[in-house]
Amino acid sequence: MTKKTPGALPNREIPYSEAFKKFIPQGWADDPDYFSEPVGAAAYTGKRRRAIQKLFAHDRLVIPAGGLKVRSNDCDFRYRPHSGFAYLTGLGEEIEPDTVLVIESGHAVLYFHARVPRSDPEFYSCARYGEMWVGARPSVNEMALRTGLEVRDISELKSVLATDIPEGGKLRIVPGVDEKLEQLVNALRGADLTADLELEKALSEARLIKDDFEITQMDQACAATLVGFEAVIADIPEAVRRGRGERWVEGIFGLHARHLGNAIGYDTIAAAGEHACTLHWMQNDGDVREGDLLLLDAGVEVDTLYTADITRTFPVSGHFSPAQRQVYEAVLAAQQAGIDAARPGAKFMDVHNAAVRVVAQYLSEWGILPVSVKKTLSDKGGEYRRWMVHGTSHHLGIDVHDCAQARRKLYRGGKLEAGMIITVEPGIYFKSTDLLVPEELRGIGVRIEDDILITKDGCRVLSADFPRDPDDVEEWMAEVQSR
Repeated sequence: MTKKTPGALPNREIPYSEAFKKFIPQGWADDPDYFSEPVGAAAYTGKRRRAIQKLFAHDRLVIPAGGLKVRSNDCDFRYRPHSGFAYLTGLGEEIEPDTVLVIESGHAVLYFHARVPRSDPEFYSCARYGEMWVGARPSVNEMALRTGLEVRDISELKSVLATDIPEGGKLRIVPGVDEKLEQLVNALRGADLTADLELEKALSEARLIKDDFEITQMDQACAATLVGFEAVIADIPEAVRRGRGERWVEGIFGLHARHLGNAIGYDTIAAAGEHACTLHWMQNDGDVREGDLLLLDAGVEVDTLYTADITRTFPVSGHFSPAQRQVYEAVLAAQQAGIDAARPGAKFMDVHNAAVRVVAQYLSEWGILPVSVKKTLSDKGGEYRRWMVHGTSHHLGIDVHDCAQARRKLYRGGKLEAGMIITVEPGIYFKSTDLLVPEELRGIGVRIEDDILITKDGCRVLSADFPRDPDDVEEWMAEVQSR
């Protein structure tokens, strides 16, 4: 019976003859020098690892990259490593499932499934790791060059995890990333979710303030996203002509995200007409019609996994109607108030509070708000949330909702500091069925979102090259569509 190798596809596997096994290792040139250059973040990851180790000085920290996830039957989703692993190793752009970083006593070791010789059956028979199936992969030495880390074969990991930890230390693993590895760790120490969640939180909180490399990556992500947005603008007439235009918009942006970066940073929202009033509209199966608005919420994730998160609301015809402009200008004023509040030393929630105060004022002026602005903004109010239910800001970086496991006192209850990157994204959404809204405004949904870097003396809009003023948006669309 043929011995199965990891990643084999038993119902599709054709047995290999002895003649083939003897023939396949012969006549290969030396491997090209694919993996000699350090990853871009290599100069920064040592400092990041030391900061995490300092928080858990006596512990053994296990940070898995995670494995492949099944999409259907024997087909997997495109691989993406866990964000905490990518942050500490710089291996965002490497396709190396099941790799594990272990940090202990001020030292970090990377364990991974290294390339095998071409005489090994894995080379030609393993759909998960075999070079014939997945392409060239690094050796242990090459991975060390790429990361600046000590690197060992993954086969050594189990025995290392089983060794004693100094008295007072704990074995911790990032939870929910690698089920089999988590089971092994629990078998060695017993389940300890509290300890693991503390590590998970620390990895989130470490990313609250971005270093220079991360800021550079975010600038690149915003620049790439601008290219994608302009490609969508150029093809809006085609999206109208073809029908099911939201899918067309999604596809155009996705093409540029894959071409300029790693992928989209999150599922694109391409919401035309009434769909713009659904906050997380991702079906993207509707028509794009003349006279409607198109809300595009999208971001390019660059190869290092840092993503932009931008929203613009476009008039499909190229010009805002008076009603559309009325809502758009209110949202723009609210966003500007939020941006103005984004300064070091301000509370994180100050940005949201500044934006929704403006939203509430406009709703009151339009006769829509059933109570006073003061009352709706109080803890016992909140009526304005019928038309803007979401928050105005979130942290942004290697995840679109970055630092999500951070403690509340450092996130929602925290203060803004230089180096933080947040979004500012108010909106107003008037569903067509909302009888409290003037008829001419029903079915209009507008959101404007930009990515903001907190600086020492204020903030910098990373996405400043995206026009925001309604006149500028109309001019932008005309210019792009005339190229």
